[in-house]
Amino acid sequence: MTALGSKTATKSSPTPPRLMTRKRWVIIWLAFIGLSINYLDRSSLSVALPFMGKDFELTATQQGLIFAAFFWAYDFCQLAAGWYVDKVGPRRSFSLAAVWWSVFTMVTAAATSFWSLFAARFLLGVGESPAPSTAAKVVGTWFPVRERAFATSIWDSGSRVGAVIALPIVTLIVAVTSWHAVFIIIGIAGLIWAAVWWKVYRSPQEHPGANAAEVAYIEEGGARGEASDDAGAAKLPWRSLFKYRTVLSMMFGFFCLNSAIYFFITFFPSYLVKERGFDLLKLGFFGAIPGICAVLCGWLGGYLADRAVRAGASVTKVRKTAIAGGLAGGSVIMFAALVPEAWMALALLSVAYSSLTVAATGIWSLPADIAPSSRHVGSIGGLQNFASNLAGIFTPILIGVLVDQTGSFVAPLAVIGAVSLIGAANYLFVMGKIEPLKVKEPVPAV
Repeated sequence: MTALGSKTATKSSPTPPRLMTRKRWVIIWLAFIGLSINYLDRSSLSVALPFMGKDFELTATQQGLIFAAFFWAYDFCQLAAGWYVDKVGPRRSFSLAAVWWSVFTMVTAAATSFWSLFAARFLLGVGESPAPSTAAKVVGTWFPVRERAFATSIWDSGSRVGAVIALPIVTLIVAVTSWHAVFIIIGIAGLIWAAVWWKVYRSPQEHPGANAAEVAYIEEGGARGEASDDAGAAKLPWRSLFKYRTVLSMMFGFFCLNSAIYFFITFFPSYLVKERGFDLLKLGFFGAIPGICAVLCGWLGGYLADRAVRAGASVTKVRKTAIAGGLAGGSVIMFAALVPEAWMALALLSVAYSSLTVAATGIWSLPADIAPSSRHVGSIGGLQNFASNLAGIFTPILIGVLVDQTGSFVAPLAVIGAVSLIGAANYLFVMGKIEPLKVKEPVPAV
């Protein structure tokens, strides 16, 4: 099939033209690298902090405040970040955000006190806030509906990869040089990536590496172009998004998901050490298993979801199955504290984390699925990410209080499992049909 002939393909075509370029996959893997660096930046302090003790002599409370500083900034900037991504587009938003977060990663190396470290961490959170909404918009711009879940699973897995590689990378750099070098080297890596993204990224219609066949395949498959679908789009002020049950359901459901995810980000190592008796060697080796399983299962879940869409299944059925099923699978976390053997607990935690990652892939596909135009993809992504990261503020506190009060992780893991089931019910019964939000008034092209 020729490039010209490809334009006769229908929206339901199960396979792309043979002579089509595959530039969209280069773009999404580049976004994956960006998200990996993004999470490497935010995870580096937690790994490096034990080596920084002699220079700062921080109390446990001060350490907690420094970690919280990132999430306060990151979460409350989500609302503006989504709007910003829609306003300037993925090329500018991702490049400028990466420059910002890389600079303040390097500034961390110059910190000399609690307050300077607090400020650097806070400003790092500001800079990292546009990243997930930008990646969601990239998927909506570059990928047809039939490929959207797998593409989302790729960039979203960067968050888990970045967190997993932080431990060996940071400890190696500290062993060879010093903790200061950790932040300088990682910051430089981010600046290099920002330059590459600025150089490589364009919309499909403007990209010299995407031929006419690929552009036609993307457009005919339901992709939300950066400008192409705005001419006939309906006017929807940003604040009006809160009036839609679908959007509110997305926000609440993602909060439930991240309530479980943040256990793995915060207390998972402590659980293995205190409850299961893992030493440093076991923690470094076996502790990586749930994260690795989550990455692989996220990719598999995205692939199977896209395959189902290509086979003719409705987007609503596919997304709800992946999200609700993933959250239900994540609820097995409540049994991890009850089994007698450490390997059983690790297996259950691996199943839970993998299931939650499958759900996250579906959740991050939703902004492009329901946005009435391309100008709303980033805003909707920012709203649901804002709600989800409130869990990053409250869940660690709740877990800590319950552990202090009960002396074990049984109660907090039971609560997390119950919240996961509530999230599954929310997506099944509260969220309606997954389709572009319906609005009335036309808006002129921008």
